[in-house]
Amino acid sequence: MAAEHLDRLRREGRITIVGASLAGLRAAETLRAEGFAGELTLIGDEPYEPYDRPPLSKSVLLGRADPHRTELPRRRETDATWRLGVTATGLDLTAGRVRLSDGDEVEYDRLLIATGVRARPWPKESEARLDGVFLLRTRDDAAGLYQRLRSGPRRVFVIGAGFAGCEVASACREQGIQVTVAERAGAPLVGALGGVVGAVAADLMREHGVDLRTRVTVTALEGDATGRVRAVHLSDESVVEADVVVVSLGSQRNTEWLDGSGLGAGPRGIACDAGCRAFDFRGIVTDDVFVAGDVARSPHALFEYQFLSLEHWGNAVAQAETAAHNMICDGADRRPHLWMPAFWSSQFGVNIKSVGVPPMGEELMITQGSTAERRFVGVYGHKGRVVAAVSFDNTRWLEFYQRAIERGAPFPPEYPTMDRRAENRHPVPADFPDPSLPTHGPMVTLSGWSPADTQLVFHPARH
Repeated sequence: MAAEHLDRLRREGRITIVGASLAGLRAAETLRAEGFAGELTLIGDEPYEPYDRPPLSKSVLLGRADPHRTELPRRRETDATWRLGVTATGLDLTAGRVRLSDGDEVEYDRLLIATGVRARPWPKESEARLDGVFLLRTRDDAAGLYQRLRSGPRRVFVIGAGFAGCEVASACREQGIQVTVAERAGAPLVGALGGVVGAVAADLMREHGVDLRTRVTVTALEGDATGRVRAVHLSDESVVEADVVVVSLGSQRNTEWLDGSGLGAGPRGIACDAGCRAFDFRGIVTDDVFVAGDVARSPHALFEYQFLSLEHWGNAVAQAETAAHNMICDGADRRPHLWMPAFWSSQFGVNIKSVGVPPMGEELMITQGSTAERRFVGVYGHKGRVVAAVSFDNTRWLEFYQRAIERGAPFPPEYPTMDRRAENRHPVPADFPDPSLPTHGPMVTLSGWSPADTQLVFHPARH
C-alpha cells in the first residue's frame, strides 16, 4: 500500500514549495530530476525569479554587477507554476492547504518550506523610515543602496559589524567613501569567529580607514526637516553626522505565517529531523512537511546532534536537494542532511573562509601563518577535538581541516603543518561572547538538543 501511494505521488501528486529563492529552486529541479511528474507550485513573496544574494553586498555595491541581473542559473526546466509576488499567510496542516495573501489557497500532498530569512529592521519605525536608512537583503535593497552610494554621500554609517556590515564598509572604502561602523561587541565578526579573529578583522578595518566604534550601541537616528537622516547618536553620547545609514543587525527567520499551524516553528526557525521532515509543536516528526535552507533547524551528527540553523549558500543547496529527494522516497531510500557548514566573505582585499562551526569552539590555535600578517589558518577546538577552522587568505588548506573535523581529529592538533610559527604552539581561548546574549547576526545558531528547549534567553537592546 505504501509503495502504491508513493508511486501515485510521484506520478500525479501535488508538491508545493513556499519560498522561491535558492533552496526552493534547487529543490524543484531535484524533484524533476528524480522523476516527480506531478503538479509543482512555487510561492515567493518577491516579484522576481530566484536570484543570487551573495553578490548584493559585494560586486553590486561596487558597480561590477547589475542588481537586476543576478538570476540564478537553471540546471533544468522545472515545469512548475510560479506564484511570485504573493506571500504565504497561513498553513492548514489537516487540510493540506497553504493560504496566500491574495486570498487564494494552494492544496498540497507534500509541502517544502524554504522561506529563509529577512533583514532585521531598525526597531524604531519612525527612524527606520528616514530617507537614507537602508537594509541589505533583497535585490531592491541593493539597487537602492548602490544608487545612494553613487550619489557621493559624505559619510555612510553601518550599524553592526557582522559579515554583511563589514562587506558594506569594505565596498564603501574601496570607492573612497568615508564610513563609520558601530558594533556593541569588542570587535567585528565576534559572534561568528570569536574575539581573537575579531581583533584581526578590527585591525584590518582600521588600516583601511574605517572609523570603527566598538562596545557602543546606536541610541537614535536623527533626521532633518526634509525627512532625511543626518546624524547617528551613540550610547557613549557621541554623535556622528551621516547621510546614509545601513542597518546590519542580522536576520529574522520567516516563520510568522506558521503561527497556530501546529508546526514546531518560532524565531529560531523550524525544527526538523536530519531527513528534513518538520517537527510539529509536540516534537513529533511530520511525514508530509519538509524544511530546507536558512529557515531550517536540524541536528548534525558531527556536532553533538545540536540543532543548527545555517545561513550558508551551500547549505541551502545541499539541504534542498536532500529534502526534495526524501519527499518522494520511502524510508529505506531517504538520506540525512550532513553538509559540512562552510562560509566565505571577501572584505578589504582579504578572502575569509570557514568550515565547521566556529562558535562551538572554546579554544583556538593558529596552525599556519600569522594573524599579524593577515594570512593564517585558525583551528577551533571543543572538548578535545577539532570542530572548525577559519582561514584568512589561506583557503587552499581548508579541505585538509574539513577532513580533520569529519574524522573527529584531536585538539590541539599535534601534526606538523607548513608555516607553523613558534609563537603559535599553544591554543588560546577563542573568546566568543556569552551565548545567552544576541550577537547581531551569527551565521550559525546553536540551539541545544531539543526543539522545545528554552536555554536561550533573549535580552533586548537598550535604545
